[in-house]
Amino acid sequence: MTASPAPLRLTWVQPEDLVGHELAQAALDGRDVRAIEERWRAAGGHPAPERAGASPGPTPPGLRALAVRLLDELAALADPWAAREPTALADLRAATPQPPAATTPPPDGAAFTARLEAGWLGRAVGCLLGKPVEKLPLDGIRQLAAATGNWPLSGYFTERGLAPALAARYPWNRRSRPTSLAENIDGMPEDDDLNYPLLGLLLLEAHGHSFTTADVAGLWLAELPAGRTFTAERVAYRNLLDGVEPPATATHHNPFRHWIGALIRADIHGWTHPGDPAAAAGAAWRDAVLTHTGCGVHGALFAAALTARAAGGGADVHTCLADALRVVPPESRLAAAVRHGIALAEAEPTGTAAGFATVVDRLHAAHGHHHWVHVLPNVALLAAALTHADGDFEGAVCRVVSGGWDTDSNGATAGSVTGLLAGAPDALPAAWTAPLKNRLATTVGGLDGIGFDALARRTAAVAVTASKESTP
Repeated sequence: MTASPAPLRLTWVQPEDLVGHELAQAALDGRDVRAIEERWRAAGGHPAPERAGASPGPTPPGLRALAVRLLDELAALADPWAAREPTALADLRAATPQPPAATTPPPDGAAFTARLEAGWLGRAVGCLLGKPVEKLPLDGIRQLAAATGNWPLSGYFTERGLAPALAARYPWNRRSRPTSLAENIDGMPEDDDLNYPLLGLLLLEAHGHSFTTADVAGLWLAELPAGRTFTAERVAYRNLLDGVEPPATATHHNPFRHWIGALIRADIHGWTHPGDPAAAAGAAWRDAVLTHTGCGVHGALFAAALTARAAGGGADVHTCLADALRVVPPESRLAAAVRHGIALAEAEPTGTAAGFATVVDRLHAAHGHHHWVHVLPNVALLAAALTHADGDFEGAVCRVVSGGWDTDSNGATAGSVTGLLAGAPDALPAAWTAPLKNRLATTVGGLDGIGFDALARRTAAVAVTASKESTP
């Protein structure tokens, strides 16, 4: 007699798990969902899983059917933020009538390619630093680092010298521990925060800068394994397979539409529009609306503009942040979160990482009611870290990862921006870059093991630069 197989609990798409997340988002939006929540709880429905992507299950068929009906009812409720947080491109442009001007002429040549390599490397380093502590609470990150002599954070995490009791209390990210602790690093391991820039590069090589949202969807279906997607991206992927077309892929049963996923896909659009934040934001919008709306789209616009200004050279991090804010609706929650992060960082003495802990504590007090993958707390932390570190590479990636929440994604974006500002690979400390061995692992077709120098050359080839602008 054989035992019954364990039920498959696919993360981020089970209707009975999505209801709890949608109810949480409704509370953030100020939508009145008390009656719907009471019906859900009375039927035996549970809150959203706190940190994982799926409840332990299994779920009775009747409860799942109710979950689908309630998701439809929740989607029909008016969003009180809709006017201040538009998603449609025309409305976004009306809300931001004075976008930042483009640098003239945009950069080109070997120096630009070197800057891009530093951006790719910086993104990888920051991501790798954050990988082993992804999902861990802030106290856990601090205790793990301090117990191994790495606090304030100044190097990759290690478990050398870590007490077994503390290791058991705060276990490393299960998937990342074998490849992302200092003693285990052997090249850059695969991560979605690097897969998406790779996919963006393939997108531009295949379709150029006139790509459409449908082109993004088609590329994902051809090149991105569904199991390598998470949160809003997995929901959109499922919607595509169900025959839902963009932009409805971003809204149908998608409580993660205000989360960080579109932001982590935006760097490629900044890298390839050097010195032109507004154009980079426009490209990021076509990518983002496949999966996100409102705050989620605004996060992508912000990141694209931020990296575009940094890629153009000649600007410090504070100018980059200010210009990036100009592509985001000023009355939006995302703009407020960025301003809050900057203001907290400016209020604390810079130059050392120690004072940043106070900034982090204040950010967690203000934004800790959000899910750890929601875009708002993460973008506030990103802006604070970049500001407090004054654009320094090591300072920025260590500060942002030490602040918790989506550690690998925030580390990746901070590393990208400050790598670009550093300007060349040899301007980044070798202690951070040498373990990557100029090698990136990925399941994106044909790119496994590619070097960051090769990625920089291919990115430069599709960027809108001075020589291409002058071509008839």
